[in-house]
Amino acid sequence: MPNTHDMLASVLTAPKTIELKRVKIPTVQRGQVLVRVTAVGVCGSDTHFYESGAVGDLVVRGPVVLGHETAGEIESVGDGVDPSRVGVKVAIEPQTPCRRCDFCKGGSYHLCRAVKFYGAWPIDGSFSEYAIIDDDFAHAVPDSMTAEQAALVEPVSVAVHACRRGGITAGSTVLITGAGPIGLLTAQVARAFGATQVVVSDPVAHRREFALAHGADTALDPSIADLTSYEEHFDTYIDASGNGRAILLALPAIRPGGTAVLVGMGGTELNVPIALIQHREITLTGTFRYVNTWPSAIDLIASGALDVDPLVTGRFGLDKVEEALLKGKTDPTAIKTMIVPSLTPAAAIV
Repeated sequence: MPNTHDMLASVLTAPKTIELKRVKIPTVQRGQVLVRVTAVGVCGSDTHFYESGAVGDLVVRGPVVLGHETAGEIESVGDGVDPSRVGVKVAIEPQTPCRRCDFCKGGSYHLCRAVKFYGAWPIDGSFSEYAIIDDDFAHAVPDSMTAEQAALVEPVSVAVHACRRGGITAGSTVLITGAGPIGLLTAQVARAFGATQVVVSDPVAHRREFALAHGADTALDPSIADLTSYEEHFDTYIDASGNGRAILLALPAIRPGGTAVLVGMGGTELNVPIALIQHREITLTGTFRYVNTWPSAIDLIASGALDVDPLVTGRFGLDKVEEALLKGKTDPTAIKTMIVPSLTPAAAIV
């Protein structure tokens, strides 16, 4: 029988190899909380780590637990943390900055060079029964929010950060390429921020249909649609696809003084039309995760401004993490897959 000091964790031990193991529950340090994990969303970066052992310049060099879109309930607290937090439902912001560098002190803690992020080796993520996080990065959520909604606070935060970087406000016109989970959520967040026109482009029909039902005015099929009719039209362009061709075709649709935000992870290099960017004074920028987004993301979900429940198209226990990581490729209707530790069958608990 497992003892009370152990937990189940799905460990990436090599590319394309995940093993369900029994490991020690991490020890709570001062200023930290131990969270019992109730739901974890599967992210595309988790799949990249699983398949290739790397995402950009982040390389897996040893065993690691993936997963970072995390909801749970505080099980215990370390010294210096209010004991009344035990039992509180939370959405975990899965990063620990140093809190001392110029980036941290200036409010851009996500750019901290020493930041520790869930599931980015050697920091374990949350495809497990328990996870540790700093107390102030365990954000309380209303009791009315489900575990899956709380787990979706993380990808909503990506969308909030992208929309902020794009300067979306009341009356903005917005183009989004890519209607995966981030693109679909970005369309909803853009609308919540006051955008009056949201156009989404994606080659997958059911994702275009989803976008139309959740924030988009128009959904284009890039294999047949012509963006020339939108020349110099959009205030903000957000790429959530990582597709270089999609980005290059979209840039002429940005109006003078507009902004392009690259969110999707694609190739390491892209040749862009410098003359167009210069002559129109287009701001071309990227995003790196998020910063100071959790309160806004929680409020957007809890208030009903976003409809996130329909994104969840599959649920698996910790024994099925490999299947869950590949669901987006094996199931053409999949959008967001959840790992729910409580769904792990007793037969898998050794």
